[in-house]
Amino acid sequence: MIKSDKKIIVLFHFLAWAVLFSLPYLLSSGDDQLLSKVAAHSWVPLVFYAILFYINYLFLVSRFLFTGKTFWFILYNLIAIGLFIALRGEINMLFFEQVFKPMEEGKGPPPKMFLYVQMFSYMLPVMCAIALKTMENWQRTETERKEAANVKLQSELQHLRYQLQPHFFFNSLNNIYSLVDISPSQAKSTIHSLGKLMRYLLYETKSEKVPLSKEIDFLQKYIDLMQLRISDSTSVKTNFPSSDNNLQVAPLLFISLIENAFKHGVSAQDDSEIDMRMDIKSNTIDFRVVNRNFPKSTSDKSGSGIGLQNLEKRLQLLYPSKHQLRKWVDEGMYHVELKVET
Repeated sequence: MIKSDKKIIVLFHFLAWAVLFSLPYLLSSGDDQLLSKVAAHSWVPLVFYAILFYINYLFLVSRFLFTGKTFWFILYNLIAIGLFIALRGEINMLFFEQVFKPMEEGKGPPPKMFLYVQMFSYMLPVMCAIALKTMENWQRTETERKEAANVKLQSELQHLRYQLQPHFFFNSLNNIYSLVDISPSQAKSTIHSLGKLMRYLLYETKSEKVPLSKEIDFLQKYIDLMQLRISDSTSVKTNFPSSDNNLQVAPLLFISLIENAFKHGVSAQDDSEIDMRMDIKSNTIDFRVVNRNFPKSTSDKSGSGIGLQNLEKRLQLLYPSKHQLRKWVDEGMYHVELKVET
């Protein structure tokens, strides 16, 4: 990438100078009588402009101006400009005497004015070198800033992912523990199902995004796992898209909402209900969960809230302006809706 960028910059410089050197000749229409004037008034000063530009662009601007050594930067440029003006005068006298003869006879502009014009013209390549070098430094700084921000983002996401997996595994082990005495055969089946879920967690969620169909399959297996430990008094309804689609989504984006529903929406004494629905509208995923609201007591540490906190952080990092998460309680039912634009 760096080599490619350097080639583009070199090509840009070459084309820019080629245009500057070609224009005077093209405007002269190739007339031999005007060619000497073109060389004297355009090509010779352009050579000096180019030398002065690259002295500043490659050395003086970075070495002196950007390091606060402004006095030396101005001094070296004044010395270079003075040498170029003197050298141009010698070249004009040796090779273009006929072109500048009228000026010597008093028909040209005053010598002082001619000197001022030359000084001003030599300032242009210096200013162009400063502007171009400043722009390149800004672009490089901005690129480094974006790379640093991206590294920080990936680090934070990786931390959140590692935080989520042990949390999920801990909750699943609690479910299996409750089945060991009640139904050993179901406990064995649950361990087998848990192995499949953990395989997905460990190997298929390393990508930034996964197919939505795989994520739905993971959610359905998790729901089946959770249903093994709840009583018949709890009604669980799911409605997920069955048709295959090409949508990609960040892995483990919806699992915390389902975990939260089983954690806070199931009661051993009262009838419970959990309703989960996912709709796809164009490139937007709309996931809703409704369950009975059975708030945990302050002494109950099973509802630590790590999953939802994790989800909110991940949404801010992955979908900063492309998500909407709403939570509310209505008539004893807890509602949560997550919309994500993929």
